[in-house]
Amino acid sequence: MDEPDPGMRLVARYLAEQGGPPLADYKDRCLRRRVAVRMRACGATSLADYAAILSGSPAETARLLEALTINVTQFFRNPEVWDRLGALLATRIDAGTGLLRAWSAGCASGEEAYSLALLVAQRSDRDLAQRLRVDATDIDLASLERGRAGRYLARLVIGSHPFAAGLAAEGDQVVMPSTVRDAVHFSSGDLLQAVAPAPPYDLILCRNVIIYFEREAQERLFECFVNALHPGGLLVLGRVETISGSTRERLELVHSRERIYRKRA
Repeated sequence: MDEPDPGMRLVARYLAEQGGPPLADYKDRCLRRRVAVRMRACGATSLADYAAILSGSPAETARLLEALTINVTQFFRNPEVWDRLGALLATRIDAGTGLLRAWSAGCASGEEAYSLALLVAQRSDRDLAQRLRVDATDIDLASLERGRAGRYLARLVIGSHPFAAGLAAEGDQVVMPSTVRDAVHFSSGDLLQAVAPAPPYDLILCRNVIIYFEREAQERLFECFVNALHPGGLLVLGRVETISGSTRERLELVHSRERIYRKRA
């Protein structure tokens, strides 16, 4: 982020005191756009005025923190990615040996983590919790609670991909089966801290999140991901995201369009 003006420094300092993310790691344009939305909602005419509102309003602080988190997600987003993953993981899943460990980093409300669980469930007749563990982390506590509930609008799940076949609607909603929920473990985690929850992993999914971070923060996160992977483990990014920094030498590109990388042995 460019050198912030005094008003933005006040906002950043107040959020840091409340345990919020370091704003210096956000791309300046993204940060200012999201703060501006909250300023308009509050009727603040300057960043200094908005900082004063924040200091006296825990509710507005929570709204700003929510605005700064990236919560765009859906079941089997970009189906081609899931087709590729299904093929890449097929041998490991079909062999039925060992626990497949995955990290859904920046999981929002859990759609991505559950998509992976449904993929594995379609290919394995064993107890899913013995075949797969997904650590799903996000900074947004409200999104994590929605993920733990495992309840979604049926129209967003039914027919989203063949891997979702077998799910039944209850009225206008779908509830993830307990066997699927048991394989996904939600916890709070700030990606900007670049700390993996419980490595090593066979697969890390972090899609369409790092594009909002400055280059230095991206490279810290890439280093974290590579260090957290088993040799041969897979890293999946969003289609507009690419690896930068020294970690490029430690990864090989498996599928360029789908941004799937493998850690070199």
